[in-house]
Amino acid sequence: MEIAAERMPDNSVPRRERPDIPLSSTALLVNGRDQPKIGPEVIKELASADQVELLCAFLKWHGLRLIEDALSEFLERGGKLRVITTTYMGATEKRAIDRLVEMGVEVRISYDTRRTRLHAKAWLFRRGSRLDTAYVGSSNLSRAAMLDGLEWNVRLARAEQAHLIDTFAATFEEYWNDPSFEAYDPDRDGDRLAQALTLSGSSGVNVPLVLANIDVNPYGYQQEILDELQAARLEHGHWRNLAVMATGTGKTIVAALDYKRLRQQGKVNSLLFVAHTKQILTQSLQTFRMVLKEESFGELFVDGERPSEWKHVFASIQSLNGLSDLNPDRFDMVIIDEFHHAAAKTYAKLLDHLEPRVLLGLTATPERTDGESILRWFDGGRPTVELRLWEALEQGLLVPFHYFGINDNVDLSHVSWRRGTGYDLRELENLYTGLDTRVNLIINSLKKKLGNLSEMKTVGFCVSIKHAEYMADRFNRKGIAARAVTSAMSTEHREQALRELRDGTLKAVFSVDLFNEGVDVPAINTVLFLRPTNSATVFLQQLGRGLRITEDKPVLTVLDFVGHQRKEFRFDRQLRALTGLPRGELAAAVQDGFPTLPAGCAIDLDREVSKAVLESIKQSLGFKLTEAVGDLKSLGDPSLADFLTRTGRELEDLYGGSRGGWARIRREAGLDERIPTDPREDDAIGRAFSRILHIDDRERLGYLRQILSVEEPPRLSPSSPGERRLLAMLHASIDSNRPLSELEANLARLWALPARREELLEITGILSDRIHRVAPIVDEIAHLPLRLHARYSKDELLSAFGVEKPRSWVAGVRWVEEESADLFMVTINKSGKGFKPSTMYNDRAITPTLFQWESQGVTREASRDGQRYINHANRGSTVHLFLRETKAGAPPFLYAGPMTYRSHEGEQPMRILWDLHHPLPGDVFHYAKVTAG
Repeated sequence: MEIAAERMPDNSVPRRERPDIPLSSTALLVNGRDQPKIGPEVIKELASADQVELLCAFLKWHGLRLIEDALSEFLERGGKLRVITTTYMGATEKRAIDRLVEMGVEVRISYDTRRTRLHAKAWLFRRGSRLDTAYVGSSNLSRAAMLDGLEWNVRLARAEQAHLIDTFAATFEEYWNDPSFEAYDPDRDGDRLAQALTLSGSSGVNVPLVLANIDVNPYGYQQEILDELQAARLEHGHWRNLAVMATGTGKTIVAALDYKRLRQQGKVNSLLFVAHTKQILTQSLQTFRMVLKEESFGELFVDGERPSEWKHVFASIQSLNGLSDLNPDRFDMVIIDEFHHAAAKTYAKLLDHLEPRVLLGLTATPERTDGESILRWFDGGRPTVELRLWEALEQGLLVPFHYFGINDNVDLSHVSWRRGTGYDLRELENLYTGLDTRVNLIINSLKKKLGNLSEMKTVGFCVSIKHAEYMADRFNRKGIAARAVTSAMSTEHREQALRELRDGTLKAVFSVDLFNEGVDVPAINTVLFLRPTNSATVFLQQLGRGLRITEDKPVLTVLDFVGHQRKEFRFDRQLRALTGLPRGELAAAVQDGFPTLPAGCAIDLDREVSKAVLESIKQSLGFKLTEAVGDLKSLGDPSLADFLTRTGRELEDLYGGSRGGWARIRREAGLDERIPTDPREDDAIGRAFSRILHIDDRERLGYLRQILSVEEPPRLSPSSPGERRLLAMLHASIDSNRPLSELEANLARLWALPARREELLEITGILSDRIHRVAPIVDEIAHLPLRLHARYSKDELLSAFGVEKPRSWVAGVRWVEEESADLFMVTINKSGKGFKPSTMYNDRAITPTLFQWESQGVTREASRDGQRYINHANRGSTVHLFLRETKAGAPPFLYAGPMTYRSHEGEQPMRILWDLHHPLPGDVFHYAKVTAG
């Protein structure tokens, strides 16, 4: 198929000539003597393109000058060009960007001068004829790159590689909507750009933000933290919360956004922000001003500066403790930065005195080396939310890690184990302080993995002070300058040791547990795990000590020395924290070498460690009824929630296979003498409970608790259709193979088994406690028992919409005539096997409120279905989106809410853009978009 621009007469200008490479062909260009060069080819591509996208790390004036005439002609005839670039290394020229904007080009820029996640150099030429083409390779927009540099670029054609063009388009759209890339206006942003280019070309210091011009949008992982804080308050009534976030991941931005939202909701209107240094207070005040877009927001109370209005105060703990008349409820919201200091007397005194409506603690390290707890000030006695490490790594906010699991040949199988705390610490200490062979293995491993120990700045985490002192002594004997840094030292000596680690005088320090008391050594480039850690929280906090970005640290090296563990030790907890993978996917990840880690990260387990890890994962997944019975007998007669807490098990562990659920475990342990008259029926009900463990809709759980608390089974009332649908959803969960006409009889089966009814009542309480996002009513379906961002199985959501036979439907879309509603059920990863380039971008989130959906392959624009999708708003019907990440294990769908048609392209299938009425939650957007970073 030819296009008009390629049928120009011979006297047309050269730029109207077709590209030397046919629009339907793929080729490799290397700027060779006898082949096309990318510069002239770009000019020829512009002549027939309708829309162009350019990703380019650097833009140069002389490169732009080569294509300027062709670009002007392209723009004058209505073409559209969008450009994404960076200020990294100061290589971009401001005059080139200004000229592009002057010509009518949209430009977005990353101002990060210390790092860049954009190294791509690529053009996409889009045409109404669908003969799209793209160039992907090494050429920036510079004269040398476009003409005679040793550059490699692949020319792609939709005609041959449609899925690659789709990948390009989808990824570009995601970058375009990423808040890291900001729209550029020369009048507004010119000075900022010039400063960024100057600084990045010299010192590498980040550019101060121009407050009035910046919309601060959270990264996905920050939005998840904000969502969980909101859920803690609105769903659980917890207004005193602790957020645990690694240093460098934007704790203060999260706090400012949290305050902004609470103020907009009318819940707070005054603020006290507390920190221990003037530098932190000044930086935090600037962050709040930037987020709120109020340059006069807040006052300092530190080093002699004193507030006049006392409405938004950023105060040092020292200044506050000098006050004698501070009203306890003076401030609606109190934020304490670096909350791990709170057990100190000065902080404790202040916290015990204040009575704010909202308390928010921020810390990277919630446990203290001195054993003092900071959790007593928070609802629930635990952190409300902890940062998901891998998303911050994907954003490049933390340095990548290379994690090596190394077998140390130490047999721990005979070390005593205490449920809830793990290995006996004294026995571990005795074992580890008598093994010089292990020390030699550690030093040799460091030499092998680092190559040169002269630049090493290492922290090693030990089991005790004695172990830390032993390790420091043995390193010093080997000529490696080391010191134990523990609570046994004076503050002065501890600070001196850390200064020596920073300046390289010391090569290693050894500590106990968290190494957190007043510690901030970004230069740490190696972490040694020298003891088994059964807490994922502690593991991540220790790892986080080395994840700070510095100019000369390309990667954090992590060496974990693993012995032969007891069967109770749970490897899966660390690996889940490290990778973000669900437990069921860990075994495959270990065998495949962890292929889905963030860019730059790697996990390398030696053969023996791999075997041990796989065996541990297998055991945790293969939890047997006899093990559960034995655990229960040793604990007395706890509640289900207490049993899970004390054994470290998850609710899902008790269901599936032959485990039989809580009622059967109690019966086998001799704690319940009620024997069911029909054991097969009892087992069937127990297995069915595994299908409701996803419920996170508070209203639905409340209704279940209400009916389960009554001795008689519920009966249907014709006047309460909402209740009927709620019961139908329970019916669908327990046994949707039975027709809905048997609903009352099916529910009676459950009431005939009182132990199972009591078990389900306990389950609903646990499910309620672990709700982590707010699920509000959606106006369009307020009469239906569904809530926004809650999860439902296919049968449950269809029952909620009144579908009588949900099992009869298997397709991904369903029209429900009675509700005038289209239901789209979308699985993002359709293969369930990771990367599959030909299908992975058909259905995806472009932004949190813009979703691309592809219809069934037979759907035409003029068809009944196609017209219903396009014209649904005019016809008074609604379209609802339900999402899940993968189909593996038949997980539930999250209700993403109603959406409105925006546009479409093509047919058989139709590819439609939809505007979501409500933004996707951060974690859902993370898996539903094109890339993870």
